Amino acid sequence: MTWAPLWQAGPVIASHAVAALVAVGLGAVQFALPKGTRTHRVIGTLWVAGMAFVALGSFAIHTFQMVGPFSPIHLLSVLVLVQLWRALAHARAERIDAHRQAMAWLYALALILTGAFTLLPGRVMHAVIFGA
Repeated sequence: MTWAPLWQAGPVIASHAVAALVAVGLGAVQFALPKGTRTHRVIGTLWVAGMAFVALGSFAIHTFQMVGPFSPIHLLSVLVLVQLWRALAHARAERIDAHRQAMAWLYALALILTGAFTLLPGRVMHAVIFGA
């Protein structure tokens, strides 16, 4: 494993990837720790901020273009931002089951599934993990 391809990809892609990796770790911690505590809220706030950074940052990445500078992944970024807002609204309204489902969806689809696609040959994270 070598981090060089990530740093060579430039600050936009590097910060996007690092924030996503941090979100994967924070999300895993969230699933493991008790819910409803101050720690849960602090880590959750950091996770939501990180996910918003990842989603918003994707709009500055145009390595795969289908419609002008955008690709289907940008639609996912819009969906992530909407889902983050909904998940927070659920928590504030004490709709805990809906909050839990929204957050689990975000973690599974927006981080894990899309993260798996970054491991395809030709992608920066493939080069990081598997080399050239």
